[in-house]
Amino acid sequence: MTAPGGVVPAELARLRGSIDNIDAALVHILAERFKATQRVGVLKAEIGLPASDPGREAQQVARLRRLAQEADLDPVFAEKFLEFIVAEVIRHHEAIAQDHAQRV
Repeated sequence: MTAPGGVVPAELARLRGSIDNIDAALVHILAERFKATQRVGVLKAEIGLPASDPGREAQQVARLRRLAQEADLDPVFAEKFLEFIVAEVIRHHEAIAQDHAQRV
């Protein structure tokens, strides 16, 4: 959105730049998280643990909700975000376990 005359106000441009930087950081952080969870999936497969760990997941949800409240972020949103990520991690862990089982 631009102001009349096609000019983007300086503050809007600055805020958009900040948002772009934060989005880039989020992508890189998520990539690092998934690298770690991929390794967890391999370890779980090697020792025969299930892809999902409901106890750990519940602890993480509670922890994330607390962190969200401390950061003045909607804890419901934070929980939904984590659930989305965890579902993807479990999907990866299931695929890793299946691949591991086929190789053994």
